[in-house]
Amino acid sequence: MPQTLSSTSMFTPCGFSPHNLHPSKEDDEGGLIFQDGNLTSASLDALIQHLIPTAEYYPEKAYIFTFLLSSRLFIEPHELLSRVCHKCIEQQQLDDPVLDKARIRKFGPKILQLLTEWTETFPYDFQEERMIGCLKDIIHRIAPCDEAYWKKMNQLLQTLNQKLAALNHGQEGIVKINAAVSDKVVAFKSKPPSIQREILSVCSDPYTLAQQLTHVELERLSHIGPEEFVQAFVHKDPLESTKPCFSEQKKTSNLEAYVKWFNRLCYLVATEICMPAKKKQRAQVIEFFIDVARECFNIGNFNSLMAIISGMNMSPVSRLKKTWSKVKTAKFFILEHQMDPTGNFYNYRTALRGAAHRSLTAHSNREKKFLELAKQVGEFITWKQVECPFEQDDNIIHYLHTAPIFTEDGLYLASYESESPENQTEKERWKTLRSTILGKT
Repeated sequence: MPQTLSSTSMFTPCGFSPHNLHPSKEDDEGGLIFQDGNLTSASLDALIQHLIPTAEYYPEKAYIFTFLLSSRLFIEPHELLSRVCHKCIEQQQLDDPVLDKARIRKFGPKILQLLTEWTETFPYDFQEERMIGCLKDIIHRIAPCDEAYWKKMNQLLQTLNQKLAALNHGQEGIVKINAAVSDKVVAFKSKPPSIQREILSVCSDPYTLAQQLTHVELERLSHIGPEEFVQAFVHKDPLESTKPCFSEQKKTSNLEAYVKWFNRLCYLVATEICMPAKKKQRAQVIEFFIDVARECFNIGNFNSLMAIISGMNMSPVSRLKKTWSKVKTAKFFILEHQMDPTGNFYNYRTALRGAAHRSLTAHSNREKKFLELAKQVGEFITWKQVECPFEQDDNIIHYLHTAPIFTEDGLYLASYESESPENQTEKERWKTLRSTILGKT
């Protein structure tokens, strides 16, 4: 995406593996085990202690992010915050009738900073009242030492409430969009007339469409909490010793919505190509989307780029040989090369790094998986903070979200209706689809 923030280093994880968490068992290093200067494993108690600031100590930002991201697999956020606050109360003697104001004035800004980082990076954690309760309790205990702490708490809570309200509003918008789209997935409708306005009648400029796609991408990204990646990761590859401790927490709905948007864009591209009755029109749409994909690449919108290429590579589209013969495909092959999955998408990852560099200037084993995950999620956090620099066109955005799309069977039927089947297998499928979808024999 364009205009990457320069805070990537803030989220670069330090080397530790939550998989190595074990019951409290203090080692020579205070429960922390280091290798080559990196924290590799520790007891849960030791890791929590390492998170807690003191008058003289504040944890590295990288450690804060990595631990808050991964620890939720072993301890729920509300329990973690409760233990952090309890340890702070003990260490700073916040239950004493007479507080050491000089020491607490050194400690206060640091605990406030930790809470601020937590609320900013993982706001969904604070949808629970008990999280807010712990946060208020610790601040109330230090506030008598400095009136500025009251103001800081009010600012923190106000910012958190605004962020949660914006996230919830965005989620409601996505739900409405998904509801509007759900009844617009169509099997097939004989041509002509077409099932909808064509994309070229809504937006004929590839650069403008690429900009609007970037708006959609960034809007969807902004609602995804980093913790969703951890939950999706564990559901996909659960650890033997990991008990799901986030069953009551927010699930991966925003991440799933983002995947649904990618799939919708794939099918929208394929529908727009297969829909026109004439070969010349289909070729024109293909060339238009090639240009859109190229503009997405130039902008740095690689998700839309990949969705467009995936849509053009769907079998109902790729089989349209007569149509493709009318297309200038050189630019398409260059884009395909960039998205080549060979070497773990080496070309794509190289291009992504290049895009990040331009914007700044204008596999591990099981024990290391969480380190890799924190690194990748940290990079995602940087991207999702980008503000879209392009003016939004509501008409185009509405079309992208609500235009009817063909089902897979509908795409195949449209493709066969456009260019006749070439072999017996295709002929049999065409016959079946005409019977089941159109009711024709």
